Amino acid sequence: MTHIDFHTNIPDKFLYTCRLVRKARAAQRNIVILTSNVSDSGHLDRSLWTFSEYDFLPHVAAEDPLAAETPVILVHDQDVTLPHHQILINLSGKTPIHFARFERMFEIVTLDEIDKTNGRERYRYYQQRGYPLTHSIAANA
Repeated sequence: MTHIDFHTNIPDKFLYTCRLVRKARAAQRNIVILTSNVSDSGHLDRSLWTFSEYDFLPHVAAEDPLAAETPVILVHDQDVTLPHHQILINLSGKTPIHFARFERMFEIVTLDEIDKTNGRERYRYYQQRGYPLTHSIAANA
């Protein structure tokens, strides 16, 4: 069963995601990052390339021919076939259709009131279905 970690009060979801990816890659984990649209995927792509001069975070879009060989996949279309099912980072603000295929999922919830409301709804959804949940409130994200 997918373990779900909620990280809330995140001021910058792209920067926070870069940190999370760095940590997961240090543990040799493969990651899929779900965004809400092409624009957010592009913003995240740029953030991952410029995040740190000391860390290389290899990533491609799910449609890329190298996706199966790349540890970090960016996706905004949930109907795309994905090569990895270890970690899903959800930046879409919605319940991912295929989240249960993953070992672990991170729900990133920002300071935005609408995002918080939607995050609470997703938390209840997972809770009612018996998924193991943890909740971390960011102090200085």
